[in-house]
Order: sequence, then structure tokens, then C-alpha cells
Amino acid sequence: MIRVCIAGATGRMGSTVLREACLREGFEVVGAVASPNNPNIGKTLSDLGLCDLDVELVGPDRLSEAVENADVYISFTTPEAEKNNLPVVADLGRKIVMGTTGFSEEDLSNLKLRIAEKVPAVFAPNFAIGVNVLFKVLSSLKALPETYDFSIIEMHHKGKKDAPSGTAAKLGAIISGFKGYEKTVYGRSGVSLRKSDELEILSVRAGGIPGIHEVVAAGKYEVIRIEHTSFSRSVFAEGALYAAEWVHGQERPGVYSMEDVLGL
Repeated sequence: MIRVCIAGATGRMGSTVLREACLREGFEVVGAVASPNNPNIGKTLSDLGLCDLDVELVGPDRLSEAVENADVYISFTTPEAEKNNLPVVADLGRKIVMGTTGFSEEDLSNLKLRIAEKVPAVFAPNFAIGVNVLFKVLSSLKALPETYDFSIIEMHHKGKKDAPSGTAAKLGAIISGFKGYEKTVYGRSGVSLRKSDELEILSVRAGGIPGIHEVVAAGKYEVIRIEHTSFSRSVFAEGALYAAEWVHGQERPGVYSMEDVLGL
């Protein structure tokens, strides 16, 4: 049995992970954390209709209590919350799965340094197994001629705050790595030609779209389009719980990726 504490438990992703964990054999939800101003703090998961458990939703001031009986801490919150909470969780010796996006490169690097020598942790911008296979497949496009242009189009629900998505940023980093792009253009306006040394990323925020990512590689006479579509947030929850199973069996401290989890 893997005992988990879920942070961001009433949010879009956290609540999906929580429901999936409650239904999945081999998992037990023993803690739930929300932001300090959440009006539901003090209520149980049963009261909130999230699952049939008398686990109390608590704020970060009771984080130590929430993770006391947990093996793995699964977190989908905000960069600021992660910077404050993950070091506490690591100091308590709890293994970590974290899917929060929107960090600056510096903040994410610093957070990894604070975690890496203490506990095993999995950090990923996207836990969908198909997306992580896409990361691997993408590297094969380096065989295309230098004249091919690369663009990324990503679509998410209108409640997503960060743009581009963490997944799009990682796709961009992979492409820039083999293309040698020195500049990224986010959207376009005005009158200008595309330059050969730039990557283009377009972000759409509309309705309730769980997540669509498309990579376009275009030459003069052909185009390759690779798209991953998430039909439901359950695909991310499934991947997060898969990562929790994997990290639960890890003993060596370090910050791992979904590529490590999947053996890619």
C-alpha cells in the first residue's frame, strides 16, 4: 500500500489525482493540503464530495501533520507554494511527485538543489505517458535539413495561468537543442518575416481544453505535424500515480524525470 498526501487537493489537477488515488487499488490517501486562504480548510474529503474519506483538508501551516503518515507527497500547486513547501516535505523524508509549472529557470534549479540530496523526487511538466514518449520521438526530427522551420502550438483551458505551458517549454528546449535556435518568439503581430534562428510558440487559452500540443516541422514542400491531445485530466493523474509507484520504490535521493520513470 502506498500512502499519499496530495497538495492542491481541491484544484483542477489535485482533485483529479485525489479521486483517482481513492479509486485505485494499492493507494491510500492519508493527507490533503490546500492554499492558506482556501474556504474549505477544516472540512473532510467526504464533506467536499471528493472521496469517501474522513481525511481533513489542511493549510500549509499543518503540512507536517498532513504528511506524517504519507510515503509520497503529490503536489500540483503554484511555484511560490512549492518553493515554501517542498523543502519542508523533503526535510521530513517524504518522497515527492511534483507537476507544478510556471517556474523561472532559476527558481526551478534552486528548488531541485534543495531537494536532490535529501529524497527521491519526480518533477515533470506533464505526466501524460504519451507526451513523454513525444519528448523522445521529437529528437528524431534532428535528421531534417537545417532549412526546416519548427513551431509549437499549445492549447489549454482558460483557467491556466502560465504561458507557454511547461510542456511547450520542454518541447521548445529539445528543439532548440538540436536546431541551435537562439531566440523564441511567443505569438506574432505586426509585419515581419520569420528569421531562421528563431523558434515559434503559440499559446491558446479557451474553454475547458485539458491540453493539446502540436509540433510543426515545415520545409519548402512538406510539413510534419505531431499532435498529442489529452481528453481528460485523468491522463495526468494516471501518470502522476504511476510516478508515485516508481518513486516509492526508489531509495537513492535525486530529482528524476518521467523519462526516468518510463525508462526512455
